[in-house]
Amino acid sequence: MAVKIPDPLKRRHVLESPPEGAKALAIAEAYLEEGRRLEALLFLKYAEAQDRLDTIYEEGIAEGDAFLVRECAAAMEREIDGREWRRVAEAAAAQGKDTYAADAARQAERLGA
Repeated sequence: MAVKIPDPLKRRHVLESPPEGAKALAIAEAYLEEGRRLEALLFLKYAEAQDRLDTIYEEGIAEGDAFLVRECAAAMEREIDGREWRRVAEAAAAQGKDTYAADAARQAERLGA
C-alpha cells in the first residue's frame, strides 16, 4: 500500500513523535516520488537512510543548490567543508544560479577553500 503525503497539520502531528524505520522511509519515498526532496529530508533522517541522504547531498552539490546542500547537511548532522562549498559555487555559477553561487563562494572563502 502506497503511503500518502501527510497534509501540513498531519505532518506536524507526525513530527511531534517522529516515525522510525520503514514508516519514516515510506513517507520520505512518497515525498521523493513527487520531487519534494526538502520535505523528505527529516523523514530520511528518522529512517536512518544515510545512503539516500548522501545521494540528495551530492545531487544538491551538482545542481549548485546551496539551500538543499545546507538543509541536507543539517539532517545528516555534518559540517560542509570548504571544498564542497567551492563545488557548489562552481556548479551554481555554471547554471546561472548567481545567488547560490555567491553564497557558496562566501562559505568556501570563510572556510579557507
